Amino acid sequence: MSHPEQHRGRWRPRLDRPALVALLFGLVGVGYRLVLTLYTVPVSNSDEATFGLAALHIGQGREHPVFLYGQHYMGMLESYLAAPLLAVFGPSWPALRLPMLALYAVFLYLVYRLTRRLYPPWFAVLVVGLLALGPERVVRDQLTVVGGRPEVKPAVLLMLLIVVGLGAGSVRHRRLAVALFGLLAGLAAWSDWLILPYLAVAVLALLWAVRRELLGWSGLLLVAGFVVGIAPMIVDNLRAGPGEDSLTVFREVSTKAGPLPPWSDRIRGGLLEGVPLAHGLCPVDGCGRWQQWFGLLYPALLVAAAALALVAYRRAVGTTPREPAAGTLRGDRAEGTPRAARVGPVVQLALVVGAALTLLSYVRSPLAATSPLDNARYLSVLQLSLPAVLWPLWAAAVAGWRGTVGALGRLTGALATAVLVALAATTLLVTVLFAVSGTAASRTEERQARELAAALRADGPHEVYGDYWTCNRLVFNTDEAVVCGVLDGDLSPGQNRYRPYWRQVGRAARPGYVVEVDSPMDRRLRRLLADRPDAAPVREVGGYRVYHPDTPVRPWR
Repeated sequence: MSHPEQHRGRWRPRLDRPALVALLFGLVGVGYRLVLTLYTVPVSNSDEATFGLAALHIGQGREHPVFLYGQHYMGMLESYLAAPLLAVFGPSWPALRLPMLALYAVFLYLVYRLTRRLYPPWFAVLVVGLLALGPERVVRDQLTVVGGRPEVKPAVLLMLLIVVGLGAGSVRHRRLAVALFGLLAGLAAWSDWLILPYLAVAVLALLWAVRRELLGWSGLLLVAGFVVGIAPMIVDNLRAGPGEDSLTVFREVSTKAGPLPPWSDRIRGGLLEGVPLAHGLCPVDGCGRWQQWFGLLYPALLVAAAALALVAYRRAVGTTPREPAAGTLRGDRAEGTPRAARVGPVVQLALVVGAALTLLSYVRSPLAATSPLDNARYLSVLQLSLPAVLWPLWAAAVAGWRGTVGALGRLTGALATAVLVALAATTLLVTVLFAVSGTAASRTEERQARELAAALRADGPHEVYGDYWTCNRLVFNTDEAVVCGVLDGDLSPGQNRYRPYWRQVGRAARPGYVVEVDSPMDRRLRRLLADRPDAAPVREVGGYRVYHPDTPVRPWR
């Protein structure tokens, strides 16, 4: 990736051509997302606002939450990362999202480093180029502060790089590296349980690489690092009441009552919608038939990638210490030891198994069939395995173009090249369409939300009721000058994640209502106030109606 260069008595790294191109792609990807961040695209929502409010409370020293308000399984690391910025700049969506942008940049750097260690340099450039693109579904998972995914992906990549370095013998402080591995695993497990399949395969790869060392101090440091990382979850669960521990709550959330859709529907939703959406091949409103091909191909690519990793491992087993297997590991200084030659295929296989387990876990859920568009975000971690998944296509394409195979191999190479070109072209097209025409709706909705916040902050009412997707965003936009209690569409108490807001509005002498124009809540409220002289809304602001009756209206009491 880089070579030391002596220049006027000073040492400077000199990037080679693939590294320079990858750096250019990375800068474009980060710059594109920076512009989106400054314009608050994708649009904010109340889930993200809850993390933002937690960050405000952390920065003010008022709260130190372990899990998202109202939950017991989604870690709050993103709020702690954003807390210093919000403490300085106040409630701001760009300030809240800037740490996610930094995590994306780290993700790109680490995925390039890992891919370069395992595969040829120009293949690493291709992977970075694809990950630099991103339509709404992809950038929403990377930039919005909704818990887990932006931070766990860099953690897993760094863990696998540690495994590669330990196996190759290129890590100087091995015990500290093992302790860091444990710390990252603990933080990731606290932050988002969706990453557990990748954590499992990373741990198995580590056990393979340094199993003997783990019997001594390294093993103790590994456990200690993991305990430190997951300590917030441990402490919270020790204090939790019956039925409020993370495992029980997560099990209840994951096992909704009702008939389970057939496997065929769940697999169809997972492969034909979830996989293409997670890799940026479709707009956020769904995949056309011409965009679903990658989902059909994905299982075959996983099988091919696993087969190539196993073949590389078997070849490495038969090499001598002075003859490392070609293509098994690149960029290390391990003198061609047998274990160094085999660690590359082991990590490649870990990436394949992690993707397979994640996909299997997803299609076991009824949501894969009933709501594939809304829940494709749970497959965003599959980006970790993109190098392993695309490697069979790259290997076949290179072999075909070099002419080192027969007629069938050349045909296979041509088809593989066409698939890679189609993948890049489709991702680029969907990204350009989103950047050119897909941001207008988000900016309009964001402007309306800010107009509403400014109007209520200036003229009141300052204690209001609203629906879930209005309340916490309104509170965040007004820096808690306006507080909001959540109601369902039938005007009954809804999901109030932060209970103090509900109690404050409940004590108000004259609370208001903020509802979307002609929404079910708006129609119910108008019927309820039909016989009252103060039934008319105070005003309409940004697509919302603001009601402020002279006497409190709380039909659930």
